Amino acid sequence: MIEGRVWTFGDNVPTDEIVPSDLVFKPLEEMAEHVLETRNPEFPKSVEEGDVIVAGEHFGQSSGRAIAPKAVQATGVACVVADSFARTFYRNCFEIGLPVLAREGVTDLVDEGDTVSVDLREGQITNTTTGETIECESVDPFLLEMVESGGLIPYKKQGFSADSD
Repeated sequence: MIEGRVWTFGDNVPTDEIVPSDLVFKPLEEMAEHVLETRNPEFPKSVEEGDVIVAGEHFGQSSGRAIAPKAVQATGVACVVADSFARTFYRNCFEIGLPVLAREGVTDLVDEGDTVSVDLREGQITNTTTGETIECESVDPFLLEMVESGGLIPYKKQGFSADSD
């Protein structure tokens, strides 16, 4: 279960707005200082460990650069929930161990600054500020296991360790 303060973003947020392209070769810590600043200049200044991004349709569109979800993760964001995701961004999030959940209409559930709890296993998003809950498709067990391992590489390393026992 993930619980955190909500930061809202609209529809069609491209990876170039998540991380400006002139920063992609900078250290992650430096990129994190600029994540989503063109959409909300307060976000990189005030985001805290465990916060949750709630976005509209097609979050993470355009470039398939894996650096965008890594930069989001470097801000301390615990989870990204959106009406929908660009497929490559969605896949990249699981590969780096950043939980994501898609549910059409989630942006109607929350306002900026609310607190939400996200249950990836049960497929449930609750606005703990208002008490409203919406159901959605739970995360595939394989992908959930990958996220809980910290991403694809740690997941595979655990698998190889288990195989050698």
